[in-house]
Amino acid sequence: MIHPIYRVVAFQITGPQKLRVRFDDATEQEIHFEPMLAGKLYGPLRDVGVFNQVKLDPEIHTLVWPNGADFDPATLHDWPQHVEALTARAEQWEAISAS
Repeated sequence: MIHPIYRVVAFQITGPQKLRVRFDDATEQEIHFEPMLAGKLYGPLRDVGVFNQVKLDPEIHTLVWPNGADFDPATLHDWPQHVEALTARAEQWEAISAS
């Protein structure tokens, strides 16, 4: 099975927890991250000040945050296919942290 490799080449903050992400195949995704920002790694990104510290890592060609949070570029590229599962996982993280 061949897994396509995508690279993030640019991004723009378009709102609270929202980014427009451009890839090396000239496609773009508008991603609203808020529904899946939960747990120890992604939860801190709910703070707009932390979220807006996003950078493009030139080595791994994806978005990274100072707290170590990142996303696989393929997941970002195909976000509509993954958002439901990521949101469900975030809800599980919230339930675990609340108990």
